[in-house]
Parts: sequence; structure tokens; C-alpha cells
Amino acid sequence: MHVDVLVAEIGSTTTIVNAFNIHDCEPSFLGRGVSSTTVDSDVTKGLQLAIEDLSANLNVETIEYSEMFASSSAAGGLRMTVHGLVYEMTVRASKEAALNAGANIHLVTANKLTKGDLEKIIHINPNIILIAGGTDFGERETALYNMKEVINLNLDIPIIYAGNIENHDEIINMFVTEKKEKHLKIVENVYPRVDYLNILPLRKVIYETFEENIIHAKGMNHIFEMVNQKIMPTPGSVMEASMILNESIGNIMTIDVGGATTDIHSIAIPSDEYKEYLEGEPLSKRTVEGDLGVFINHLNVLKLIKNRDLLTSLDIDETMLKDLLNHFSYIPNTPIEKNLVYELTKKCTEIALDRHVGDLKRVFTSSGQKIIPEGKDLTQVQYVILTGGALVNLSHTEKIVEDYIKKNPTKLLPKKTVQILKDYDYIMASVGVLSLKYPEVALKLIKKSLRIE
Repeated sequence: MHVDVLVAEIGSTTTIVNAFNIHDCEPSFLGRGVSSTTVDSDVTKGLQLAIEDLSANLNVETIEYSEMFASSSAAGGLRMTVHGLVYEMTVRASKEAALNAGANIHLVTANKLTKGDLEKIIHINPNIILIAGGTDFGERETALYNMKEVINLNLDIPIIYAGNIENHDEIINMFVTEKKEKHLKIVENVYPRVDYLNILPLRKVIYETFEENIIHAKGMNHIFEMVNQKIMPTPGSVMEASMILNESIGNIMTIDVGGATTDIHSIAIPSDEYKEYLEGEPLSKRTVEGDLGVFINHLNVLKLIKNRDLLTSLDIDETMLKDLLNHFSYIPNTPIEKNLVYELTKKCTEIALDRHVGDLKRVFTSSGQKIIPEGKDLTQVQYVILTGGALVNLSHTEKIVEDYIKKNPTKLLPKKTVQILKDYDYIMASVGVLSLKYPEVALKLIKKSLRIE
């Protein structure tokens, strides 16, 4: 059987291959194959097994394809460290851009790097280092100092500069002198002036750098023997899908509960009521909770749930719970297993929303008490998208969001009437990477999955 496009999602535990026909009048999702990820040896082995599973699911002998795209969060995903001048300015802007691109940020620093910071960078062994600092034609010294220190670490990895444009020539000379110019990427200042976040150029360069260097990650050295189109970080792909939906249907929030992490992506303008207080808050925001997941990090999540409440919700005793956890699987089969994963999913979603969404704060001024907003305002969000295996495959997961909105009246959440949509075909990440070449096709596919007419 020949298909137009395969899109692989190479995760930390599983590899998924989704098949699409995109050159018909109406693009269509054909089916899915799944295998364990084989990052410890060669990811193409797991990729081939997923294609074989797809063949079995479609009841055909073989699958041939014209194009294959991919997203990856295997081998720790895209590990980055971010270093700027002032935390609330350039550091925050750089962090937002990196998270938007799907990075897992392992270290964020403000001001000049210390000896301890440099030791942490070596220990983290990031895939990319990002140096920023100073508005255009503003402070120069910190970014130059940090760049010199990072070059001296002699790490064989890309270094992106997204700071004061006055430093460009001097930074280029640093890399030429050290004969390391192949490692340097220069992009527009991520914070060119006060309260302006210039995220998009940096995000694009992060995508490109990830794709260029993915073959150096563990198990990825043969990836382009099968993938002949774009490859990007999986969370970045979910953000891209959210962005094309935002352009079509308006302000949205996407909740993605996975086996290892819980990500929330929001693209929304603030309300007129709060706009003046939220200058500098990004239009698009991603938060990633590396400690919240329903499989790899399920023990972390269990610690956040009161044992008595969990036993009550599951209607079991301590002995039954212990037995359940001893045989825990990321694919629940029995009703009791599904109920446990539901409770884990609920807690992941609640805490991730706590950390992502803004709130109303009481402050005391000379003229008395005032209530002012702080953080991301999502009161204008019209659609909440649920994706990730647990939120998509379990029943009644919409209720998790509905209940959270009811219980948190002071948070800057969508209205109770917000529409909650499921990614029924579970193709959000696939569609995001596909949109880099076929944006109109990608939009049609994701709307079908969300059951939007």
C-alpha cells in the first residue's frame, strides 16, 4: 500500500507512526502503528516495527510512502540552557522562546555566569546553549562575558546568540579566533526593547538547529535514512498545531498530559480589563512540568494525592492499591487501572494549570487595597484542546477541566461556557510538524480530529 505521508512521533517510551493521504480533495488520517522506542540502540528499529504494526492495522502486506516527517522527545528531548541579563527581561524572553520551540530547559541564569553555573552546564550536557542579554544598543558586557565563558567550555554543541545587536561582530570574531564558527547561530534580539518579546525568529532557529544536530543524539544517527522531511521537538510540534488553530478559530489552550511530562500551550490575547497590567506577557506561552506524567513520573504524582482521597476515589483498600501499583502499565486495560490513570491525569492537569494560568492578587497601596492580575490571562480563551494518550483515550476527561474552572474563581481561566475539544485521532503533534510544509492540509486534519465542522 502506498501512502502520501507518514509522521513519526519518537517518544521516550513509545514510537508512533501516523499515516495520511494529503493529495486527495479531502486529506485523511488513515491509521496508526505503535512500537517501543529503541533509543538505546537505534531508533529506526522501533520506527520500522511501528510501520509493520501500521501495516497490520491497515490489513496490508507493506507500507510505502512518499514523505516521512518526524517529531522527537526521545533521549531527553531537546535539552537547553538559557543565559541572559535580567531575569524579568531578556532571560524571561529567551526562556519563553525556547519553551515555545519545545525545549526542555535544564538551567536558567541571569547576569554573569559563575563558576558554579559553568559546572552545571557541563553536567547537564545540553544540546543547545542560548545566550541573550541587553536590549538593542543597551548593555553589552554581560552577554560578551557569558559567550567567552561558554566558548571556553569547549563543548561540541551549537550556541545561539539572541541579544544586543551591537555585539554581533565581536561575537563572530570570538568564534573565528577559536575556529568554532560552525557552532555559532546568530538571530534577532529576543528582547530588542523594553516590554517587547521577539520570540518567532529565535523559535525558528531552534527548530533548524535541532534538526541539524538530531543525528548526534543517542540512537538517532540513522534517523534520516527513513525520515526525508522535517524533524522537530514533539512539544514544539504541538505548539505549531495550536498556532494554526489559533489563526483559524481564535484564542485557545492545549493541555497535553504525557507519560513523562505535562505541557500546557496557550495562545490568547488578554482581556481589555487586564491588558494594561500585562505588558510583556507573551501571546503564546508553553509551560512544561517535567515532574508530572502518568507513567514514567506516576510515583511523583501519587505523592501529590492524599492517600485517603485516592482510596476513596478508586473504592479500594491499601492492599489492593499496592498490588495495582506493582503491576502498573502505561496502557491501562481493566476498569480499576483506567480509574487510577484517570486520577493521575486529573492531578497532572490541575497542577499544570496552577502553574500556567495567571491569578488575581490583592495588593495594598497608599489609596487602599487593589486587585490586580498577575500572569497569563486566559479569560478570552474560546477553546480548550485535550491531547496526549490519557486525556484522549479515557472517558469524561472534559470534566477534569470543567471542575477545575468551577473550583478556581480567582484564576484568570476561561469562562465556564468554554468549548472543550478532544484530539480524537491523537494527531496534534503529527499535524504540527506537517504544517511546516503543508499548513492548509494540517489545519483540515486537526479540525477533523477535533470534530470541528
